[in-house]
Amino acid sequence: MLYEKKPWLKIYPQGVPETIDIPMESVGEAFDRSTARWANRNALIFYGKRMKYKVLRDKVDRFATALSRLGIKKGDVVAFLLLNSPEHIIAFFAVLKLGAIVTPISPVYVSNEIKHQIEDSGANTLICQDFLYQNVERTGILFKNVILTNITESLPKLKRLFGKSVVRKDYEKLMKKSKITIKNMEFHMMRDLVEGNPPEPPPVKINAAEDVATLPYTGGTTGAPKGVMITHHNLIAHYHQFYGFYPFIEEGKETLVAYLPFYHAGGQVVATLQGMLRGYTLVILTTPEPDNIIHANVLYGATFFQGTPAIFEMFKDYKKARIVDWRKFKIVTSGADTLNESTAVDWRDKTGTELHDIYGMTESTCISHMSPLGKNKVGSVGIPLPNIEAAILDSEKEEFVPVGEMGEFAVAGPSVTIGYWKQPDATNECKATIGGKVWWRTGDLGRMEEDGYFYIYDRKRDLIKYKGLRVYAREVEEVLKTNPKIKEAGVIGVPDVKVGQLVKAFVVLESEARGMISEKDIMDYCGGKLAPYKVPKIVEFVGEIPKTDVGKVSRRELKEGQEL
Repeated sequence: MLYEKKPWLKIYPQGVPETIDIPMESVGEAFDRSTARWANRNALIFYGKRMKYKVLRDKVDRFATALSRLGIKKGDVVAFLLLNSPEHIIAFFAVLKLGAIVTPISPVYVSNEIKHQIEDSGANTLICQDFLYQNVERTGILFKNVILTNITESLPKLKRLFGKSVVRKDYEKLMKKSKITIKNMEFHMMRDLVEGNPPEPPPVKINAAEDVATLPYTGGTTGAPKGVMITHHNLIAHYHQFYGFYPFIEEGKETLVAYLPFYHAGGQVVATLQGMLRGYTLVILTTPEPDNIIHANVLYGATFFQGTPAIFEMFKDYKKARIVDWRKFKIVTSGADTLNESTAVDWRDKTGTELHDIYGMTESTCISHMSPLGKNKVGSVGIPLPNIEAAILDSEKEEFVPVGEMGEFAVAGPSVTIGYWKQPDATNECKATIGGKVWWRTGDLGRMEEDGYFYIYDRKRDLIKYKGLRVYAREVEEVLKTNPKIKEAGVIGVPDVKVGQLVKAFVVLESEARGMISEKDIMDYCGGKLAPYKVPKIVEFVGEIPKTDVGKVSRRELKEGQEL
């Protein structure tokens, strides 16, 4: 099959190799080497306060020593409930140095979501933003260690009194309550542990290929989240694959505004991990406030930019974003969700720059496909990175589908997970063996064209079956979004005895269109742009579309709403 011939290699920019030798080392070893190399370079900037690599290294080693003295050892799971901050990065590398496992929890999770992840992962130590602890307290879970940190600890002195101004408004009430909650509890404070211990972490022997480093949970749009085992070798491999493909992101020369959440792969892997190993200066923002993102990019001279489709959709029409000269960035990439073609085209027309779409998933550590610099194709998520093999499989059988036809995305390579945490059956369900090679089924539906570019259409679980015909929710959503009177849309299939599933559209209208457009108007609009069986048979006007914590349409919540 053409997949095995890797047609995308012809598109690789000059100098990008097909394969890269990946060193068998731990993240801690790579971190020590980078912090020694760039000791006097600024590693972090947090609302104006700077931290050099040698200071970061000292704090990481002191905290690792403290954790070891608290009894944390290799194989232990440590839960993080933290905002973006220097403390998050310090804790991340300290835990990995000990051979322990980081399981990051979204700060916007409510108690039952937090409880699921803590219980499933078996975490016995929690490192938590102080004002978020009350959500953990409600779970009733008892920990061996609870370590709290305050968002003001790394702020410049003048900003410490206004710490709440660097977090979103929805956190401010929690911050006020947290002072009362924590005052009567005997917990460790992270600052005290760092200051009260020497930078002498114990040596730990780590098997990079087998030892789990991080345990992110798939905050998927369907089903209960599962823990994804990412080894030290997965992380190191991803690092080398990324920079092998984008060598112009140079060592010790880049500045990146780190606003993508550190609990998510995009923030944890590309910013936190790769940024520190590559010698970036990371300008950390606790939350993705548009004005702060714009200001930081201009003030600190960021050299490249990473965003989500939602960010670009907003920025393309946001007047303040015009102060950024987007053409000065080495590259502008979009990931974490489907990039609508209209967004990409509008962005190009208004900024004079191209959005380079990328694709990945938690199970591939982060990114498996990227658009080559200057060779992006609107609608495509790009081509596989060095060392990554990719193909389109039959979603039901262990065989390839013909090139150009729709099927299930599958990947293989050193950055692909070793499996789901304590779920061997779920792991095996995602594996397919063809010709002796083991592929990981991603659950995404798409195709590869003969030139090697890949295209994503939808999640396999979101496929709608109407009288045996396939309807892709994303395709219907994109048509709906072309209507200027529609602000947002989400599409699902709802059970129907006669036809299997009916296409249902949830629609948020622009404010000026409310009361002026009917459900039939929506159906008629789609009728001129879609085959009859794809046209929504049910339309419901809603005030908002539920989203995951990274901005994707949460079809799981839409479906759950139909079951009430």
